[in-house]
Amino acid sequence: MKKICLSVVGIFLTLFAAFAQTTPKDSTEYKSRKLTFEEANLVTSYYRQDGNNSAVTGGIGTEKLTDISGAIDVKLTRWDRHDKKHSFDVEVGIDHYTSASSDKVNPQSISSASYADTRIYPSVNWSMENQKKGSTVGAGISFSTEFDYQSIGANVSFAQKTKNRNGEFTAKLQAYIDQVKIILPVELRPPGGGDDDQNYDSKARNSYSGSLSYSQIINQRLQIMFIADFISQQGYLGLPFHRVYFPGVTLPSVENLPDTRMKIPLGFRANYFLGDKVVLRSFYRYYHDDWGLSAHSIQLESSIKFTPFLSVTPFYRYYTQTAVDYFAAYKVHAATDQYYTSNYDLSKFNSNFYGAGFRITPPKGVFGMRHMNALELRYGHYTRTNGMKSDIITLSLKYK
Repeated sequence: MKKICLSVVGIFLTLFAAFAQTTPKDSTEYKSRKLTFEEANLVTSYYRQDGNNSAVTGGIGTEKLTDISGAIDVKLTRWDRHDKKHSFDVEVGIDHYTSASSDKVNPQSISSASYADTRIYPSVNWSMENQKKGSTVGAGISFSTEFDYQSIGANVSFAQKTKNRNGEFTAKLQAYIDQVKIILPVELRPPGGGDDDQNYDSKARNSYSGSLSYSQIINQRLQIMFIADFISQQGYLGLPFHRVYFPGVTLPSVENLPDTRMKIPLGFRANYFLGDKVVLRSFYRYYHDDWGLSAHSIQLESSIKFTPFLSVTPFYRYYTQTAVDYFAAYKVHAATDQYYTSNYDLSKFNSNFYGAGFRITPPKGVFGMRHMNALELRYGHYTRTNGMKSDIITLSLKYK
């Protein structure tokens, strides 16, 4: 995986060199009819977690997991003969994880296929902005693949600014058509089905969502946004290797959840500019679904600029949720239950996530490279009331 990450960085820097030769010197006034480089971003992160409520082993056992990821995002623009701006956003990402808990799908092997996996997820998005009318339309496609999960996504969007350009209404529709491989725990597989390299059956999982938002500039210091989403899921909504143990029964069952789910998140965002050096950002979201889960999340973040080229961004997020109607701990479910899961992601818990980011924008460029104009290093620590904890460190570079 180290070689993969270094290769991603190498490709990223090669693209920088190529774009630097073709970008006009005075790009602020120039409107190219040809496709022109706008900016590129490289983001890489390392994540690790631990806990003792693995769904793979029925709500008990290790949740150890590590994940290394890298993504390149390139933005291109062109202007058509009607003076409309076309923007293209091309992204390619790679995640690689190792999971001690997933390895328990087949604990009889030295290291099963579930122990480690690599996910690749490219996407392409396009938008066309009519600056005279203040409107923007967009569309995009995405793809994600890993050993036991494949997903194809598509989206369309529309945005319209108010006459005074201080407000903007946005609507977006998304669809994800997924396939889940049915990888059962080894003890529940049919005779001769213990090999992790066999051909598995698949089941469909489809998700459809609609999002409405309205943003408003109240004054020079305050900006607000209202967000409302509606999400509908259909198909196989559990995971086939999540065990559930019943009292007095030796062999486990596989979690069984309804084949539909309706989610409604509502959010509010407010940004306040406290002078030239401090920005205060806040976000609140309420969530409810028809599985019985309700949640509240509050996030506070502040960007403090110490110099024109150095800023620090401390943040904190508090989250609380109720359990779904179908959750119970290890060997607590009743044999008469129609639906059941011991996945602690669907349990009742509170969580805290806090950390800080460090951002530099040197006038001569990062590492002396003129076009590499921003570097940010961000660290976050996450804790849950059920004992799970995690850490993530993220590095991002911007070339413009």
